[in-house]
Amino acid sequence: TNAEELINNLPIIEVHGNVVRCTGVNQQSLGHPVQYIQLDKRHHNAPVTCKWCGLRYRKAAGAH
Repeated sequence: TNAEELINNLPIIEVHGNVVRCTGVNQQSLGHPVQYIQLDKRHHNAPVTCKWCGLRYRKAAGAH
């Protein structure tokens, strides 16, 4: 769908913590309830996708 294509075109969001707070892409009216996503649970530096909106997050290289 068009929304999936828009999300897939966004770069992976790199963060410095172990937990991400995702509320969706509000600029494109794709907001959703707050989701807390745990990073680096299985694969180090592998992107984790929000189950609601599809945004991808990854722990930044060198982050503790």
